[in-house]
Amino acid sequence: MSITGSIVIFVIIWWIIFFSLLPIDVNRNKKKIIEGEDPGSPENPRIVKKFVYTTLLSSLFFLIIYYLVHYNYLNLRNFLM
Repeated sequence: MSITGSIVIFVIIWWIIFFSLLPIDVNRNKKKIIEGEDPGSPENPRIVKKFVYTTLLSSLFFLIIYYLVHYNYLNLRNFLM
């Protein structure tokens, strides 16, 4: 796997995990309501925490996929021929 391919795979995995973690641990019950603001928007979305969790999980998944590809356990060329 080339460095460019590795970066692309990591970024795809990162975004999939990030969008999966976004709705978790969100409290939509607001204590103060500001006029003009969407009532469903969270007060504290905890984005930094989600960035850290996403990076850790995507690094773990990427390492698993990288080693599977590196040791030819996951090789699409073998499946096509």
